Amino acid sequence: MTKHTKKVGVTGRYGTRYGASLRKQIKKAEVTQHAKYTCTFCAKNTVKRTAVGIWQCKACKKTIAGGAYVVSTPAAAATRSTLRRLREIAEV
Repeated sequence: MTKHTKKVGVTGRYGTRYGASLRKQIKKAEVTQHAKYTCTFCAKNTVKRTAVGIWQCKACKKTIAGGAYVVSTPAAAATRSTLRRLREIAEV
C-alpha cells in the first residue's frame, strides 16, 4: 500500500523535517502557485504560472504579469482601485 498525505498534501515529500509551521507556509505557497486561475480576458479557468510573476492563459494565449504565487496580489488590487478612483475624479 502507498502512503497517504491527506493533511500535508504537497509538502509530504519533506516528511518530518523542517518543522510543522514552515511546512504549512510552504504548502500554502505551493498550492496557490500550482492552482488554475480565471482569465480576465476570456473568463476561462485556464491561467497557470509559467515562471515567477509570469502567468499565461492556455485558452487565449495572453501573458499576464502578477505575483510570485498568486495572479493578483493585494497590493495590485489596492493600486487598481486607487487609480480607478483618481480617474473618476479627473473626469468630473
